[in-house]
Amino acid sequence: MASPGFFTCMLLALFIGIWPCHAQNVTLSVYYETLCPYCSDFIVNHLFKLFHSRLFSIVNLRLVPWGNAVLQSDGSFLCQHGPDECLLNTIEACTISVYPNEEQHLTFILCLERLASANKLNEWINCFNTTGLATVPIDCYKSGYGNVLENQYAAETAQLDPPHKFVPWVLVDGQPLQEDFKNFVTYVCNAYKGEQVPEACHPLPLMNNSLKKATPSYPVCYAT
Repeated sequence: MASPGFFTCMLLALFIGIWPCHAQNVTLSVYYETLCPYCSDFIVNHLFKLFHSRLFSIVNLRLVPWGNAVLQSDGSFLCQHGPDECLLNTIEACTISVYPNEEQHLTFILCLERLASANKLNEWINCFNTTGLATVPIDCYKSGYGNVLENQYAAETAQLDPPHKFVPWVLVDGQPLQEDFKNFVTYVCNAYKGEQVPEACHPLPLMNNSLKKATPSYPVCYAT
């Protein structure tokens, strides 16, 4: 039976006329918010593993920077960590849109989240120079298109089934890892059915029982 990630690729191919991802790849989706310190930790200290051992070669990465934000009745955003988070959520959404290559936009987001972890947010604009990317996402933000993207991410996050309880909220082929999100490499490797198995999956890690826990094993930012 085909994976949910395969059907996602098919739908994108039908609507936009291209085949955007490898059918055998595993879809890794990360729902997060930029200033949650535990999202920053996950991205900087765990998600970066995608760059090692060719793990990127078997993953279709989807980053969704909305998290626990709230879409208010007047159309404005209320973010859990204040207006700066709304700004940076939108900047990251624009970067994902402007630079759809997963390695490009993840590199930028890694830079920004490292600065967030180091309490150096006022330097975030330097991440464009650091990563060699142009500042087009800032134009995206100023034009208002970033708000369109964030509205789409808000709708997508609201439709999660089961609903997200906290961020980072990580899914592998549509299945939430819940409390075991830092063990995502194990789930990716177990979900991959192709023949080009990367080094990171040798030997294939064993699944654990942490999903049975009632509370997160790691600090998280709860939905309010």
